[in-house]
Amino acid sequence: MRRRDFLKGWAALGAARLSERLGLPAAVGSVVALGAPQPFDYAWLKGQARTLAGRAYRAPAQTDDRAIKTLDWDQYQAIHFRPEHALWAQADSNFRLQFFHLGLYYQSPVRLHEVHAGLAQTLAYDAAMFDYGASGLRGQQLPADLGFAGFRVHFHTDWQRDLVAFLGASYFRAVGGEMQYGLSARGLAIDCGMDRPEEFPLFTAFWFERPAAGADRLSVYALLDSASITGALRFDITPGAPLLIDVDAAFYPRRAIERIGIAPLTSMFERGENDTRITSDWRPEIHDSDGLALWTGGGERIWRPLVNPRELRFNAYADENPRGFGLLQRDRQFDHYQDDGVFYDRRPSVWIEPRSSWGRGAVQLVELPTADETSDNIVAYWNPAEAPQPGQELLYSYGLWWGSRLPYEVPLAQVVATRSGVGGIIGRRRDHFSRRFVVDFAGGALAMAGMPARIEPVISVSRGTVEIPSLRPLAAVQGYRAIFDLRPGDDSTEPINLRLFLRLDGEALSETWLYQWTPPPASERAALM
Repeated sequence: MRRRDFLKGWAALGAARLSERLGLPAAVGSVVALGAPQPFDYAWLKGQARTLAGRAYRAPAQTDDRAIKTLDWDQYQAIHFRPEHALWAQADSNFRLQFFHLGLYYQSPVRLHEVHAGLAQTLAYDAAMFDYGASGLRGQQLPADLGFAGFRVHFHTDWQRDLVAFLGASYFRAVGGEMQYGLSARGLAIDCGMDRPEEFPLFTAFWFERPAAGADRLSVYALLDSASITGALRFDITPGAPLLIDVDAAFYPRRAIERIGIAPLTSMFERGENDTRITSDWRPEIHDSDGLALWTGGGERIWRPLVNPRELRFNAYADENPRGFGLLQRDRQFDHYQDDGVFYDRRPSVWIEPRSSWGRGAVQLVELPTADETSDNIVAYWNPAEAPQPGQELLYSYGLWWGSRLPYEVPLAQVVATRSGVGGIIGRRRDHFSRRFVVDFAGGALAMAGMPARIEPVISVSRGTVEIPSLRPLAAVQGYRAIFDLRPGDDSTEPINLRLFLRLDGEALSETWLYQWTPPPASERAALM
């Protein structure tokens, strides 16, 4: 992934110190500011993005320092920022920013600025900011204008651990009250899940607005650039449980874009209780997220468990003015993962809440096969119905909630587990192939529903026949378990879409469970009967 070169023309450190002697405002703390301050606001940034969209795209330059380019994983991890050099470390501020060094996957510098009283100045790289440890690098031998790869945000409640990090392309991630990183968000996605390489827009420059003393919100601005589009984004970060990032974005296409992804989320799902295709690991489940949650413009709440497919899967859930969607980690029980190193049970969920009308479009879900938990294989985003065209201005605003709980209570029963296995009746010889699905619901009004005979599972499938449907109370979750078999009815291996919800007296009692199952080839079915 490449970034546009914003470092050309940087003044030397000596020039920065000259600006200080001339009385120009410098960044608070030991971070040195370069050059004369320039007026800055969000309107100016949008103007810059629009102007940039009218020019031919220029791929960003990478560092030509050989020592940086050849760092391996362990060497890069050995580089640590010195906390005393953090931006605002010596200020009366609830926030501090630390910076990431170039190296490994991050070879192109991004330009960083501080904004104060409507004026912006570039922040200078200084090797003294870093402890190079066992990396093999010698700070005094590195270029004086090397630049930074990204940054992370610290809050006064815990100066040791960061809350938000921006690093690589347009990726960023945050933590909730559990202080655990997991899935990532992006500024924008282009051509994700198509039969050609995905395009990765890049954050090429950031501006940090110096917060007032005691302020509990930090504003960060970013310039985005790629071959197809430019953009200006504002991130208002409010720490908490959950942590909230309010995003305001303006995009300017350079050319027509076939598939654009607004508010994209990127996660990992290797194996779970519903998908045990990967059997080589000793841990029962391995995933950052276990499902896609949707709250449609029409008010329906949907839960779509994630899978690790054998080949790429793409699904689109059409909607108009969605109320929200997100990739969630609902399963919070340690014994379901048994991972005492990376703690998948603590991984945050992310919920996206549009702040304006998004019109017609679809939440699209891309699922890729993976055999490695370090590879993100899940992407979800909003795709507008009308493909972006050059000359347009695309405006979006939304909130990103990070943590173990959503920012509101869901009145319906929710899916708490999905399992599947061979169908049929135990003790009887199976004369045909079928797949059993077991879905557990809990919460909402289920605990007070009483009279289980009045509650019915409403099941529909896109192909095949539903067999042996049943519903019974499940005390272990204080809810109900729905069970049914699906008989494909043909030898096709095309995916089958399944849909299930619980109903009481004609009213939905639960959210809607959606699932996509791919039947095995006919040659494998006999062994599964």
